[in-house]
Amino acid sequence: MIKKNVAARIIGFTLGVVLTSAVTFAQSTAEIRTVNNFDQEWSFIQEDVSGAEKVDFIDAKWRKLNIPHDWSIEGKYDKTNLTGRGGGYLPSGIGWYRKTFSLDDKLSKKEISIQFDGVMANSEVWINGHLLGKRPYGYISFNYDLSKYLNFGKGKTNILAVKADNTVQPASRYYTGAGIYRHVRLVATDPVHIDNWGVYITTPNATAKSATVKVQTNLVNNSDKDVQANIETVVIDPNGKVIKSVQSKQNIATKKSIKVDQEIIVPSPKLWNLETPDLYQTLSKVTVNGKVIDDEINTFGIRSFEFDAAKGFSLNGKNFKLKGVCLHHDAGALGAVVPKSAWKFRLNMLKEAGVNAIRTAHNPVAPEFLDLCDEMGFLVMDETFDTWTSAKNNGEKGYNRFFTEWWERDTRDMVMRDRNHPSIVIYSVGNEIHDNLDNPEGFKKYKDQQDLIHQLDPSKPVTMALFRPAQSKVYTNGFVETMDVVGQNYRENELVAIHNQKPTLKVIGTENTHVIQQYLALRDNPFMAGQFLWTGFDYLGEEDWPKITNGQGLFDRIGGWKQQSLQRQSWWSEKPVVHIMRKEENAGAGAWVNNWTPTDFDTYDDAKVAIYSNCDEVELFLNDKSLGVKPKPADDSPRLWDVTFEKGIIKAVGKNKGKEVQSEALITAGPPVKIVLSSNESKVKSGEVVYVFAKVYDDKGNLCPNADNLIKFNVKGGEILGVDNGDIASHEMYKAKQRHAYDGTCAVIIKATGNIEVEASADGLEGKTIKLESAK
Repeated sequence: MIKKNVAARIIGFTLGVVLTSAVTFAQSTAEIRTVNNFDQEWSFIQEDVSGAEKVDFIDAKWRKLNIPHDWSIEGKYDKTNLTGRGGGYLPSGIGWYRKTFSLDDKLSKKEISIQFDGVMANSEVWINGHLLGKRPYGYISFNYDLSKYLNFGKGKTNILAVKADNTVQPASRYYTGAGIYRHVRLVATDPVHIDNWGVYITTPNATAKSATVKVQTNLVNNSDKDVQANIETVVIDPNGKVIKSVQSKQNIATKKSIKVDQEIIVPSPKLWNLETPDLYQTLSKVTVNGKVIDDEINTFGIRSFEFDAAKGFSLNGKNFKLKGVCLHHDAGALGAVVPKSAWKFRLNMLKEAGVNAIRTAHNPVAPEFLDLCDEMGFLVMDETFDTWTSAKNNGEKGYNRFFTEWWERDTRDMVMRDRNHPSIVIYSVGNEIHDNLDNPEGFKKYKDQQDLIHQLDPSKPVTMALFRPAQSKVYTNGFVETMDVVGQNYRENELVAIHNQKPTLKVIGTENTHVIQQYLALRDNPFMAGQFLWTGFDYLGEEDWPKITNGQGLFDRIGGWKQQSLQRQSWWSEKPVVHIMRKEENAGAGAWVNNWTPTDFDTYDDAKVAIYSNCDEVELFLNDKSLGVKPKPADDSPRLWDVTFEKGIIKAVGKNKGKEVQSEALITAGPPVKIVLSSNESKVKSGEVVYVFAKVYDDKGNLCPNADNLIKFNVKGGEILGVDNGDIASHEMYKAKQRHAYDGTCAVIIKATGNIEVEASADGLEGKTIKLESAK
């Protein structure tokens, strides 16, 4: 497959951008589109500075860094931080970024734009002292035309300045991060070019025999004369082979734009699905007077899907449930800067638990996250906002301040950017909106957003996450009839009841808890298209001090399995599953844990045991003595035993049709003796991220779940991005070289620069070293 922005390998081009640090990109000799990563070598200061946008401002003493960058996650936890419960008690304020660069004189006739994937928040951007614009919403991608303010040629420089301001707090109900926390690109095009996000690809007819690929291209003529342009679209299969191409000649008046519709038939396509997420690409080429002046690569998938009022959801004619989770955009110690490889680790964990869908709660995500969902085979509910005009918490000063002025621009930019992703099957325009939906004004706010999305991407339905709909009367006032798909948070019985009353409604659970009643509402009702659990991973914020992390995730911040993920796997996985759970305290008072090592051996004797399994029958053993066999309950509830605790081995054996298919054994751990290291990847490419886990073991190789030793890390061949342990009440710094173990485990997150060597040590424990080779 041809990767994005590498059309040069087909046509050939280079771009002339020279940084003042003497890092040099190739000099420009061609006429076509060029895209340069602009993440390197910025200057930063975490304070408000007067005049920092001016060209002659001196930033020599500022910190030098690369972006993406989240300065808030580098700070200390403090109960008095204004971000408070929502932002997780991490610091807020103002940060300035500046970048100096030079441009080859050959680019002077180009249109040069800067593209930001996201700046948190209330960003203001200047080029050479000229204000380009402001953008309040920190989650949205945006771009500015720099052309008329730039200096070109040898010895001439340009200053790009960015102010990010999240001083006004509390600005959100959950952690946002701070700064230029997503990627930045510099783009050069001919005045006649494909507009930004200007290629729209759909597959209205997609079967295993044949597919219709429709491509709409928006061409812009910013030159001073009319032109005749030829637009050629080439379809490339998942193996990089050109299938077909189509050409259209168009006259474009000066300072105008036109939309060009093209259609290509693909015989015997490879359909995009969850098991084989095959991806196609289009190469769009614009030719004027026989010369290629612009080109662009776009990725898409050939697939069909449907939300049906009676059958729920189907992909390529296959009916199944959306087994989803909601995800916030942070990743524990990484804060808001989450590399694609870190998301891959997280999505792999979710897939192992049986998850097949993601709701982007509650905002646009980074483009590479959606790329990964395309590549890995996840379905996506793409969401715009957490609030409209009404705030949710007392004193909240978030997006509700900007909705009226900015909702249309922000919605447009998200949909235009995201609409080609095959993973996206539905849009959501709000989460538990507190605006009054029981009057014409509320109706109009929703309808305006839905209509805009239908205009920009008519191939997908629109929903929103309704909040207590029975109380707000949206089930009886005609509101839900306006929705493409009715989405509701929690109260599953209400959603089931309204569908039974109005069977033409398409319905989906947009936010759900981990309890069995909500699982059964999905399992037992064919019309329920799916559910999205709150949440996939624990996330920063939305918790009361001394806790700093919301702990409702299937997994903790470092990917540790929890009670709810082990149970969910027994419900959602298609593979045989057996997990042993034990109540932590006598008489069943404590939490369910997946270990056989009580915190208090002296008083613990009454072990409540639950087996999470999808097997036909499970037999439980304690120190090789059978405690009986239990069949699978009709409601998939756990199988329960009361066990007199004994040190040793407890084992559960799952059988299907009398044959053993899965088992799990837990062993009582002895005193901590040594550190054992492992990683989520055995080889790591330079620039990618790897999680290295340090676990405390006894002398017989058993994990010590009660160990909390302080583990110190020494890393070669990589940069430590953070240390973490998943403890939702830990106030330790993430940007450090040591961390206490929690439940016997902690992790160091490393960005590879070569062959990695990690040494872990702790007082009183045998240390350990692990080596990871650099992947090509």
